[in-house]
Amino acid sequence: MTTSVRRARPADVPAVTALLVDALSRDPVAEWLVPDADNRADVLHRLLAVDVDHAIETGHVDVTGDWSAVAVWRRHDLDAQQWALGDYHLTTLAGRAAPRFGELNAAVRSYRSDAPHHWLSWLAVQPGYGWPVADELLRQHHQVVDRTGHPVYAVVTTEGARDLLCQHGYRADLPLHLSSGPRLWPLTRAGCPIRSSGTG
Repeated sequence: MTTSVRRARPADVPAVTALLVDALSRDPVAEWLVPDADNRADVLHRLLAVDVDHAIETGHVDVTGDWSAVAVWRRHDLDAQQWALGDYHLTTLAGRAAPRFGELNAAVRSYRSDAPHHWLSWLAVQPGYGWPVADELLRQHHQVVDRTGHPVYAVVTTEGARDLLCQHGYRADLPLHLSSGPRLWPLTRAGCPIRSSGTG
């Protein structure tokens, strides 16, 4: 059975943010970023609300019809606007957790290509659901990306997310390591060559 998918709108920022916070609060990297469980949800909410708002405006955010999963996509090319969560946001919104967020950003940036590509910023599934509920989110956006011929990059924080992406044609590279923290799994989905409509 195919899951319905729709593109998130500005009015959906609170709901998308809440879904991400709920899904990520028990994530191993989130636990490393903000060890204090009582403060973790607040820090994540402040940062993700900014990121989601910017992504809906300038990127592409898809949700399943039953709000079981969300995917946040960015387009990286010469015309793309800067991503929202820079050093200023981290210092202002993350508080004492800012150094670890900075380390995470540096690890992710070390993997991201400067060539045009799409970037899967977030892929989250509501607690109680399995990773397969995100299948249609990936399939539909890959159809969009494949029309451009661009690759897709992602860095995920769990083996479940890594395995799901591998089922959708991503290749997992060697893990990235955070100091005294969990591993990150970087992945690449190769771009599809754009076929010429002409005959030769």
